[in-house]
Amino acid sequence: IATFYVRKIKKKRFSEKPNLTWTKSNALHVLLTKEILLLFQKFWGPQIDPRLAQYLTNFLFGAGQQKSPTVDFNRFAELYVYNVRGTVEERMIVIYNCLGMDYNEDVELPYQLLKEYCESIVSTYMKMLKSSSSKRVRSWQDKGFRASASNVQALGEAVAATVGGDLDSPQHHCTAAQLSKWLQTNVLLRQLAELVYVNLYGINKKPGDESPAPLPPAAPSLLPAADGLEAMPDYPAVIDLSHIVWVNSHLPHKYQHKWRFLFSTNIHGESFSTMTGRIIDQGPSVIIVEDSSGYIFGGFATAAWGFGPNFTGTDEAFLFTCAPKMRVYPATSYNDHYQYLNHHTKTLPNGLLMGGQFQFGGIWVNAEPFGEGASAESCSTFRGYRRLSKEPSFRIRSLEVWGVGDKPALDKDDDERDMSILDTNPEAKAILDMAGRTRHSEGLREDPPL
Repeated sequence: IATFYVRKIKKKRFSEKPNLTWTKSNALHVLLTKEILLLFQKFWGPQIDPRLAQYLTNFLFGAGQQKSPTVDFNRFAELYVYNVRGTVEERMIVIYNCLGMDYNEDVELPYQLLKEYCESIVSTYMKMLKSSSSKRVRSWQDKGFRASASNVQALGEAVAATVGGDLDSPQHHCTAAQLSKWLQTNVLLRQLAELVYVNLYGINKKPGDESPAPLPPAAPSLLPAADGLEAMPDYPAVIDLSHIVWVNSHLPHKYQHKWRFLFSTNIHGESFSTMTGRIIDQGPSVIIVEDSSGYIFGGFATAAWGFGPNFTGTDEAFLFTCAPKMRVYPATSYNDHYQYLNHHTKTLPNGLLMGGQFQFGGIWVNAEPFGEGASAESCSTFRGYRRLSKEPSFRIRSLEVWGVGDKPALDKDDDERDMSILDTNPEAKAILDMAGRTRHSEGLREDPPL
C-alpha cells in the first residue's frame, strides 16, 4: 500500500502537488497532511458516503481539540488492516475512533451513532455497486433494480439493530461487551466493511495500473447473479438491491452466488397453477410477497417445492421482512413445519404454507381464490417471529419466487434409457411407417436400471 501511494504522489498524478515529507529506514513512514486527505476525498468522492468520509477523518486525524494536522502512514494503513483483517478489538477501536471517541471498555456507545455508522458503510457499498461495470451488477440494474435511499437506510438500521436488546426497540446505548459480541456474530457488517475498504484503498487494482480514476468495486459477493431476466425488456422490479443483499446474506453460502427467476404475478398472472408449475422441482427458493399495504416479506424454502400432504424442508429455512423494516426469523427446531404445498385436494388445505400450523401459518398463500394470504400473530417454527404482513389477512399485490443457487439436475435416466433416435424425430417415424419399412431398433431398448 505504501509503495502504491508514494508512487502515485511522486509521479504527480494528483491535480495538485501535495506537501509531502517521507523517509525510508526500517519501515516506510509517510506524513499525510490535510491537503492530501482532501485529494483522497476527491479520489474517493464518487464512491463514499459523506458521513463515512467524516468518520475516516476522525480516525486518521482525531476529533475535537485532539485533532492533529498530520497522520503517520502507519495510522493510514491501520484503517485498512483493522477493517479487512482486524481482530474484534481492533475493529472496535475503529468504530470508537471513527465516532470521535477513545476506545474504553467502560465507555458506552450511543446506539444512534452506531446506526449512522452502519448506514454510512451500507451507503458507500451501494455507491460502489452503482458505479460498477460488473456484469453481475448490470444484470440487476439493467432490469430496473435500484438502491433507493430509504432502503439503503433500512439496511443500515437492520445491521445495527442486532447489537443487543429488542430488535424493534433498541436501547439508547450499548456496552463494549455488547459491541464485541455483535462484531463477532455480524457477518454482513464484516463483509460490507471489507468490500468497502478494499475498494477505497485500491487493493483490487491490476499491477501497473496507476490511474487515479475511481475504481470499480471488487467482486460483489453480497449480490448474486441474476439468471432468467434476459428475455424481459421491462421487468417490474418490486424489491430493491438492498433487499436482495439483505436476504442473500442470510442464505447458506452455497446458494448465494445466483438467483434464478421462476415466477412473478406481474409477469405470469395471478394463477396458483401457473406458479406451482414454474416452481416445482426447482430446488431451494426464496418467495417474496408484497401485500396491498406495501409490506414486503417472504421466506427461504430449503427443499424443492412439490405437492404432498406432509411438511418438508430443513432448519436452514427462515422467514424475513424487507419493508417497512428488514428482519430475519431463523428456525427454532421446535417443529419441522418449514414448507407445505398442495392443490386440488378435498381433505387437506390447498395452498402454500411456511411455518406454523394450518390456518395459523407464518406465510399462507391461498390456492383458490389465488391472491389472498394470511400471516399469523405467532409462529413457533421461527425464532423471534412477528407477523409479517400489516394485517393478519391480506391481498397480494405482488408475489415472486426465485430459485437460489444452481438449477438442480433432474433425474432423466428413465426417459433417456427408454428412447431411440427416432423417438426424438416423429416425422422420420411417420415416413418409415408410410413406406412400410421396419424400425429395427423398436424393440431393442436398453433395460432400465435395477
